[in-house]
Amino acid sequence: MIKVTDKEKIESISSLQSSIRKTEKSLGQMNDKGVSTTLVRKRLEALKTGLDILESAWDKKPNHYAEEDLKSAQNVLEGLLPGIIRIYEKLKLGSPQRTLLERRIKSLELAIEEIGNQLGHNAG
Repeated sequence: MIKVTDKEKIESISSLQSSIRKTEKSLGQMNDKGVSTTLVRKRLEALKTGLDILESAWDKKPNHYAEEDLKSAQNVLEGLLPGIIRIYEKLKLGSPQRTLLERRIKSLELAIEEIGNQLGHNAG
């Protein structure tokens, strides 16, 4: 894993936790409306996996995920990035929303990278 400052670690964990809360809220609203929640459930699981992987890597603890679960989470997180980046690029420089999305992008990139590192270790 690339060197990450303590501040970046805190911001990344906070960003992923925020994403998880927002996704859980969306999931609840979708359940109330009776609409399909498959995609949102996959995103929620991927966000939780990404958070767990970062925390375990930074705390130097092993993770309990199967290779297939890691690959799935990595693919879902990679799929989230383009849309977030498009929104980010449209926002005004210095806006609070742009700062939040900047942190979200960074946290997703770190999670994707660390999942890749874990997959590399598992494959070897």
